[in-house]
Amino acid sequence: MEASLGQEKRMNAQLNRKKGTSAWKKIKQQKWLFLMILPGFLCTLLISYGPMFGMYMAFINYSPGGGSFFYQFFHSPFIGFTWFEYFFNSGDFYPIMRNTLAQSLLSLLIGFPAPIILALALNEVRQGLFKRVAQTVSYLPHFVSWVIAANIIITMLSSQGPLNQLLMALHFIDKPILFFQNGHMFWWIIGFSNTWKDMGFNAIIYLAAITSINSELYEAARVDGANRWKQMLNVTLPALVPTITILLILSLGNILNAGFDQQYLLQNTTILQYSDVIDTYTYRYGLQNGMLSYGAAVGLFKSAVAFVLVVSVNAWSRRVNQQSLY
Repeated sequence: MEASLGQEKRMNAQLNRKKGTSAWKKIKQQKWLFLMILPGFLCTLLISYGPMFGMYMAFINYSPGGGSFFYQFFHSPFIGFTWFEYFFNSGDFYPIMRNTLAQSLLSLLIGFPAPIILALALNEVRQGLFKRVAQTVSYLPHFVSWVIAANIIITMLSSQGPLNQLLMALHFIDKPILFFQNGHMFWWIIGFSNTWKDMGFNAIIYLAAITSINSELYEAARVDGANRWKQMLNVTLPALVPTITILLILSLGNILNAGFDQQYLLQNTTILQYSDVIDTYTYRYGLQNGMLSYGAAVGLFKSAVAFVLVVSVNAWSRRVNQQSLY
């Protein structure tokens, strides 16, 4: 028994040595490919991982002064989770989380299926010119900055804007709706504006996935008597499931990332209790009020929740339908 165990250990050791040798051999054989990868790898380390040392700021009481940043940074008193406790126990935690989750969930519920529906609709259009024009018009808002987009939305929804004028002309309302003075309406404004801005661009991903579907599947469906509607439901949509699953996992991981630009540009003091989210709250306290460590702690909390959500949803998806990011 002991002899067989010893022999097995020796065999495993030999296999590990062979694996190490073969791996090094492959690196030597493909050295030019690895050299081509090296610049991108170094850029990732410097740009994506290098700044992560700044997370330490969430655990210290950093206060900017006239001296060197690095000296003050590494010589600030360590206070552990004090800033996190301060955030959780403050009266701001509940409204900030409520606003962030409400806006993110509405954006997800409205904005996630919208590009799928648009891609399916565009795929069924057979008139080439109309299809190209419709696709261009739909993804053009993605390239418009939020500064311009916010001004368009404010103009459209103002008391004398086109939407109020249209509703009054159709006798749906008697007086203008003050959209930007109603906090609950602000959540819906953010949800629809995010959908309008990103729907067309996100549809490109699904259109690309549709082009990779084997045309023989459609031919087989037609032979079985399936019309275009049934082909879409039984061929196109199931083929999009892997893409939909991956994008849904990424979207759920960003559930606390309600955005900054749109909230900051569309909010006002009247509805601040409904429009303030984690990103605007971090900006206000971290930069405007000079509480850099507190802002870093709130931002780190958001990132930690996003990481846990991505890992959890990915594991659940892999267990349920064998589709996952990794």
